[in-house]
Amino acid sequence: MSDLRIRASSFGKFFDCAYSWEGEHLLGKRKPAGLRALLGTSVHAGTAAFDSARLNGNEITPDEAAGAFVDTLHHPEYDVDFSNDNIKFAEAERIGLALTSKYCTEIAPLFTYTAVEMPLEPLTIDCGGGTTITLTGTMDRARVASSLDGSIIPDVKTGARVVTNGEANIKARSAQTGTYQLMYEQTTGERTVGAQIIGLGTTSKTPIAVSRVFDARRVLIGNDETPGLIHLAAEMFRAGLFPPNPQSYLCSKTYCSRWETCIYHE
Repeated sequence: MSDLRIRASSFGKFFDCAYSWEGEHLLGKRKPAGLRALLGTSVHAGTAAFDSARLNGNEITPDEAAGAFVDTLHHPEYDVDFSNDNIKFAEAERIGLALTSKYCTEIAPLFTYTAVEMPLEPLTIDCGGGTTITLTGTMDRARVASSLDGSIIPDVKTGARVVTNGEANIKARSAQTGTYQLMYEQTTGERTVGAQIIGLGTTSKTPIAVSRVFDARRVLIGNDETPGLIHLAAEMFRAGLFPPNPQSYLCSKTYCSRWETCIYHE
């Protein structure tokens, strides 16, 4: 374990359950995605098509964005296990169509985007002892928006818990959005003023919400009194320690490829 290259979009899951993350990203233990994961991917495809078209001056209608959603839902580019989620295909399609329409008509007009799912320059973290981590990839599912104070990183999140009591849930989101902030700053040389979560709830009521602006990067870099997550990750990688988190929301046979052999969720 000397020079690891990992996708920046997976960094958040590393801090959610390092044991599960190790199984998937270092040991190659993967399992087919479920229908709810495909639903999220498809909603992101529809919303990204809408935002990309607006950014390029070739606006499309919400119905056309819905077409991109349907095409991705019906033609997934990865293996999907349609039996491991408590949702039917028709219901997933209904929820996704509603969320795509709400995003295009209610959320997108609130933002002035300057980039959609932007490619990022690799960010290398020196762990010491000859070990480095290089974060690579694009700003998956995230955008860059301009504001009066500067650039903000809005990250589109789907799921049953992303909207709680009418508010977008920012809990446990800083690891991934903070990584995007740091990598965007490295790529452009421009300082960001914060991040936001755009929550698209995949429950039957399809709630949507936009969080307040928060500085996620501070969680990554820490301060004089407290080490940041990057420092802690470097120590974990250098030592080869990947602790489990049986209290994770994703601690389930639906999401974890190590579930069957893991003793920690008992």
